[in-house]
Amino acid sequence: QLQASGGGLVQAGGSLRLSCAASGRTFSRYVMGWFRQAPGKEREYVGCFNWYAGVSDYADSVKGRFTISRDNAKNTLYLQMSSLKPEDTAVYYCAARTTYYSGSYYLRGPNEYDYWGQGTQVTVSS
Repeated sequence: QLQASGGGLVQAGGSLRLSCAASGRTFSRYVMGWFRQAPGKEREYVGCFNWYAGVSDYADSVKGRFTISRDNAKNTLYLQMSSLKPEDTAVYYCAARTTYYSGSYYLRGPNEYDYWGQGTQVTVSS
């Protein structure tokens, strides 16, 4: 349902753009999020995009460096990553909240999402 791609090896200070394509049956996407997980660490919130409000939110660790955007025609969410640091190295996952909820525009916990992509590796060398 969700296919993340675009990861790779990049030098510190470089940029990458990750994509998260939704395929298969049509489903509602109230919020789509990006998370990352480094070896030996818990899954960490990176940011999210409220599909209906068209607004995005970012973790403090990536604010000002990462940007989330969407392409409705391609049914795809993007994560543009700039000024990458070695500490950004992780497997990046996209996720979708497909069931109705009330409250904040933003969902920051992994348990708040019910569909996950398979992850794409991002490695930033120093």
